Amino acid sequence: MSGKLTIARLEVKGEVFEVLVHPDKALRYKMEGRPGVEEVIALDVIFTDASKGERASEERLRKAFGTTDHLRVAKEILDRGEIQITAEQRRQLIEDKRKQIIAYISKNFVDPRTNLPHPAVRVEQALKEVRVQIDPFRPAEEQVKKIIDELRAVLPLKTGTVRLQVTVPAQYASRVYGLLKSYGELKEEKWLEDGGLRAVVELPLASQGAFIDRISSATKGSAAITPLEGRRWTT
Repeated sequence: MSGKLTIARLEVKGEVFEVLVHPDKALRYKMEGRPGVEEVIALDVIFTDASKGERASEERLRKAFGTTDHLRVAKEILDRGEIQITAEQRRQLIEDKRKQIIAYISKNFVDPRTNLPHPAVRVEQALKEVRVQIDPFRPAEEQVKKIIDELRAVLPLKTGTVRLQVTVPAQYASRVYGLLKSYGELKEEKWLEDGGLRAVVELPLASQGAFIDRISSATKGSAAITPLEGRRWTT
């Protein structure tokens, strides 16, 4: 990406404060909390208008932040303010968020005609068809509800949960226990006298096929998996 500098900006009590930052490091700081502020900022200077080179006075800094320490003020600006990201950064963030949204839909929604998840490529095509707007900063799960409403114009979708009773022979029980929890919520669990495990797992309908395949593989086909009542569908 470009080595050009960008601006982090924060408004406090009606006044704007800015600091010049390295764009890649600043974005990483906002997303991951690292590297350190001293590596993110390009200049140890706080501005009221960086493009004009207008510096904030110590009086203004003290009034707004309770300190004149530029590093502490810069951290406040980075933590609470906004960063002007580059076009390339925005493109990459949107692409990463799109992948997260596709993965979420594939994991939690199915085609009601088959009760199977739509292939990821079909979900991606549908996103393009309805021209979904993706916010690069909002979590994928927060955006999915609105996106699903838009996708239903071109893609049939159903979500819900299913409960499965799983009985695992003793030789595989300890190995499979963690696997059961990774796929869904354990509603019941009972260790049998012979060392085996019987559990009831509630998981997304879309994960049912992958779950059954994984458990069958892990137990070499010896696990018994039985659907139970308690399914909840949302179309």
